[in-house]
Amino acid sequence: MHIRIIEPIAVLQRHERLTVAQVGARAAPAYAELHAEAKARGLGIDGPPIFRARHMPQDAHSEFGMAFCLPVAGDGAQRLPRLRCACLVHEGPLAELFARGYQPLLAAIAAAGLRTLGESREVYHVWQGPQSPDNRIEIQIGVEE
Repeated sequence: MHIRIIEPIAVLQRHERLTVAQVGARAAPAYAELHAEAKARGLGIDGPPIFRARHMPQDAHSEFGMAFCLPVAGDGAQRLPRLRCACLVHEGPLAELFARGYQPLLAAIAAAGLRTLGESREVYHVWQGPQSPDNRIEIQIGVEE
């Protein structure tokens, strides 16, 4: 785990209420819509996709607020706010993201005595598909200053 400050990021985004089980099915259509919007507005893509969650539940069946975010360069985009976060990079299949990513990160946050803010982000630096060992996903969990 390391602590980072993520400065505000200009993005196009789609907000939804989903369960963890629904995220995968909704991600591809949401990002297709975001790419089409960026093209129509003449905005350049300026970074990897970001999944932003508010108060993600501990189970796969409770709904929570999710925003699919596409970083862009140009005027007229919304901004993700600055975030102080504890980070960990997960490399591997999506099925291992919680056991090898979130669980160790949350344990390290607790061991360090940090308090979470209820916001988490996943930054998809490399995505080769759900089963790929080559995926590289940065988990960012907001922590108090």
